[in-house]
Amino acid sequence: MIIPELKIGHLTAKVPIVQGGMGVGISLSSLAAAVANCGAIGVISGIEPGFTLEHYSKNKFQANIDGLIHHIRRARELAPQGIIGVNIMTAINNFDDMVKAAVKEKIDVIFAGAGLPMKLPELVKDSMTKIAPIVSSGKVAQLICKQWDRKHSYLPDAIVVEGPEAGGHLGFSVEELERIEDFSLKRLVQEVLEAIKPFEEKYDRKIPVIAGGGVYDGADIAALLEAGASGVQMSTRFVATYECDASPEFKQAYIDAKEEDVMIIKSPVGMPGRAIRNTFLEKVYKNEKPKGIKCINCLKPCNPAETLYCIADALINAQKGNLDMGFAFAGAKVHRVDRLMSVKELINELMEDLKKQ
Repeated sequence: MIIPELKIGHLTAKVPIVQGGMGVGISLSSLAAAVANCGAIGVISGIEPGFTLEHYSKNKFQANIDGLIHHIRRARELAPQGIIGVNIMTAINNFDDMVKAAVKEKIDVIFAGAGLPMKLPELVKDSMTKIAPIVSSGKVAQLICKQWDRKHSYLPDAIVVEGPEAGGHLGFSVEELERIEDFSLKRLVQEVLEAIKPFEEKYDRKIPVIAGGGVYDGADIAALLEAGASGVQMSTRFVATYECDASPEFKQAYIDAKEEDVMIIKSPVGMPGRAIRNTFLEKVYKNEKPKGIKCINCLKPCNPAETLYCIADALINAQKGNLDMGFAFAGAKVHRVDRLMSVKELINELMEDLKKQ
């Protein structure tokens, strides 16, 4: 197969891969810059990016804005010619402020999931920043396009469709995840393409669809490109790289994971999530709630009185390597990851594999 470029507005990535945004602190400036330097799109996670800053415990919202700005600037320094994006969850309480900070820093692309980012077009108005909502169905893609068209006369610059094999928070019910074969990523891509067609015709421009969730090798990429996707989003494979911002212990959890270790959890965010089973998760889902939870109301759907644990704390602990007090989100194919490699080695391997398809 001839490797196609991925075009999002005026941006052109020679490698049709978007590295998924992984929080907390799994994809920051080191990983995003390394990916961007290889011709793909590197993405900084906008979930608690200020957790290492001294003022994080005193003013979390400001620390996260400062952290986001720091990592955008650092990624730019490390990859001056590369395409850098940020992933900002719609579910966070300071979504608007985080988006505005990213736009002010002239970020190339904002990816927004975990909710419907209906205000996003007005937040990037008069900027060069491209916006790409993350959806789980053609119905949601159609709803966003309809609202953006009606209220803002704007269409998504790209759409990411995440299937049920993705890691992290999933846009599917637990019941749907038990019928995973009914929601194949190829089928979802075709469903989204059909849903956005009227809007593409109205505006006389193509909306590139990027497919993510369970994408592991060149054969997976080829199948999705043939189904009509313009590119793919990959996250799990980038964790087991030297440049990934996670701790060595976090990366080792990926390398050690077996297929039966992957589980679906009920997250405080209000969505199901896919994670690697460990003692922390087994304890909290037996209602052994951690003591001393200090909630600062970072997520719109989270109810501190009912939540089993603070997801921000758990993910920060895991990022730092303290997996006794946290856990690792991961995609369905994490059990196939067996070693560490460089980002360059990984992307070269994927592209060579893709050429053979």
